[in-house]
Amino acid sequence: MTLEQPELPPSEVESRPLLTAGSEPVRRRRRWLWAAVVAAIAVVAWLALRGSGRNGSGSAAERGKSAAPRAIPVVAAPAATGDIGVYVDGLGTVIPLNTVTIHSRVDGQLVDVAYKEGQIVRQGDVIARIDPRPFEVQLTQAEGQKAKDEAALQNARVDLERYKVLAAQEAIPGQQLDTQAATVHQDEASVKSDQGQVDAANLNITYSRITAPITGRVGLRLVDPGNIVHASDPGGLVVLTQLQPIAVVFTVPSDQLPPILAQMHAGRTLAVDAEDRDRKVKLATGTLVAVDNQIDTTTGTVRLKAQFDNQDGALFANQFVNARLLVRTLSKALLVPAAAIQRSPQSTFVWVVLPDSKVETRDVTVLLTEGERAAITGPVRPGDPLVVDGVDKLQPGSTVTVSAPGAGAPVNAAATAPGKAPSNAAGKAPSGRGKAR
Repeated sequence: MTLEQPELPPSEVESRPLLTAGSEPVRRRRRWLWAAVVAAIAVVAWLALRGSGRNGSGSAAERGKSAAPRAIPVVAAPAATGDIGVYVDGLGTVIPLNTVTIHSRVDGQLVDVAYKEGQIVRQGDVIARIDPRPFEVQLTQAEGQKAKDEAALQNARVDLERYKVLAAQEAIPGQQLDTQAATVHQDEASVKSDQGQVDAANLNITYSRITAPITGRVGLRLVDPGNIVHASDPGGLVVLTQLQPIAVVFTVPSDQLPPILAQMHAGRTLAVDAEDRDRKVKLATGTLVAVDNQIDTTTGTVRLKAQFDNQDGALFANQFVNARLLVRTLSKALLVPAAAIQRSPQSTFVWVVLPDSKVETRDVTVLLTEGERAAITGPVRPGDPLVVDGVDKLQPGSTVTVSAPGAGAPVNAAATAPGKAPSNAAGKAPSGRGKAR
């Protein structure tokens, strides 16, 4: 079915405007639409260009800032010349020069102990007494027997003189004279034996007073007064130890023996320091007195003996110590802090701070290291500042700011040039680990 549109009156048809594609209102709206689109694109483009310009300028600033060299803070100490000792270290034990176990030389009752435990006694001091009365009785008996035999001897001598006169007159036979002469000799022997008994009794009385054979320190009492003691007792009465002077026996590697023997054969006296277990305190200083006659094949070491005056009593019997034997001294050696020595697979080197605050490496040879100092040879001059801490970030040519050991504020490296080296205020250089070149 077809729908037919109603026909309009001629008046309405003439009054309605004709809307065609090429009419003016349509073209105006299209121009405004394109103008708005172009304006939006221009605004977006302007914003994008402005943002990229800002980012570009910031990146360039950051790149410039990062490209600027940054000084690395380090701690440096100067090289110097001086003397350094060549030491040989060993583990040692304090040994008394003399240790005496006091025994009684006679049997009897211990009636007195004349010392305090731990006391220092002098040679000849009485330290104990044994009851002397039995020996005094023996002395009296021996003296009485001696007096009796002396009287018999005197009578025999008188008879001998009388027999000589009678024999000269041939009043008695010569045999009787000879018999009387033998009697005189017999009585003389008896008197001599009696004198021995007297001396033995006096000696026992002397032995009843026990005296110190050496000067030293007595230990703890082993027998109390009132006990019966015998000369055959195995334990003794007390132990007496000599402490002044005293010895230290220590061991050193056998390959260190030739230079030690060379110094001793040359007649030089070698000093030995005794230090505590932690090697922090020097207890005493003595001299080397003897070298053992053989090397221990099990450990490859040889024993040495040093003697110390020990006037202050710092060394004690059987005390463990670290012994340091000074073999020789290097004079006018180039000395640097041990912390400045760096090692790589190729060489041993140090970091040197140049006058322009830059660093460079110099290969060196380490002669010996003693404590916190090392003796070296190489292209290093006295006064050259050497980096001892902060080497981890260093590269040849790096710019640094230098602090002296123990100082807080960095200093200009030009002030640490040769001749203007910073002083070691702390006396110790912090350790640093080097980077392999």
